[in-house]
Amino acid sequence: MQAPQSLDALVQHIQSRYKDMSPQFQIGARYLIDHPTQVSILSMRKIATLAGVQPATLVRLAQHLGYDGWEPLKSVFNRQLRMLPGGYADRAQALVADSQEAESADWVRSTQAQSANLLALGAANAQAMPDAIERLHRARRLHIAGFRSSHPAAFSLKYLCSLFRPDVYLLDNAAGTLDQDLRHLGSEDTLVIISFAPYSREVRQITEAARRQGCPIIALCDSRLAPVAIEAACVLTFTTHSGSFFPSTVAAQGLVEVLAQQLLVRAGARAVQGLARAEAQLHESGAYL
Repeated sequence: MQAPQSLDALVQHIQSRYKDMSPQFQIGARYLIDHPTQVSILSMRKIATLAGVQPATLVRLAQHLGYDGWEPLKSVFNRQLRMLPGGYADRAQALVADSQEAESADWVRSTQAQSANLLALGAANAQAMPDAIERLHRARRLHIAGFRSSHPAAFSLKYLCSLFRPDVYLLDNAAGTLDQDLRHLGSEDTLVIISFAPYSREVRQITEAARRQGCPIIALCDSRLAPVAIEAACVLTFTTHSGSFFPSTVAAQGLVEVLAQQLLVRAGARAVQGLARAEAQLHESGAYL
């Protein structure tokens, strides 16, 4: 089999073989796919250091994927970089990750990391976003799920979309009834799952139910190699880099807000009318002071 010559083909190739890779190959492959611009602008040794593997591992990984060595694999990322208009975002992220001389306070470094996470959204999702919006727009019903730290972003997406369309449901396992809610998934619906490592066990339950019932999945996650991403029809990614003790959810929330905004724009006048009615009802009911 000829080695993939486009990034999309390479991602699909890795996804199909990911479960059978060694742990070190999995770490290296995930880093390459999650940081494509860094692969183009940084040396192999620096990529290996950031990924937490040995340089030789990247060479063997390239050969395992069908390339003669590292350089032919890197050329796939170089070609993709020339095609993307939003390369500055990932470069900003690389600069933050590569900085060894910042002397600012910890909280400043944390805000810098969060800013880089937000900037990276555009380049990471430029190609997939139109497909995601079209799938959401055409869905009969939207089911949204996110657990533990992903729950606030899931709730926000449900809340925002509910302001202009009535067919939006949150799968939150309230009172342990998730299995009952999953029975309502249909092939004409769309399921949005928000998740990042370490992944909640409920994600696997929902993914398996969606597959059985033919409900397409849009994954909002931290990697195109995340468990839910491998099963998804469309993948949007965000990064969780943080100077704190816990992964940052800032980019996940930012991605959710962009998704809701673009869905409203796609829906057009009908969505605007629905939003106007919802806003009027909130004021009339006394929900707002």
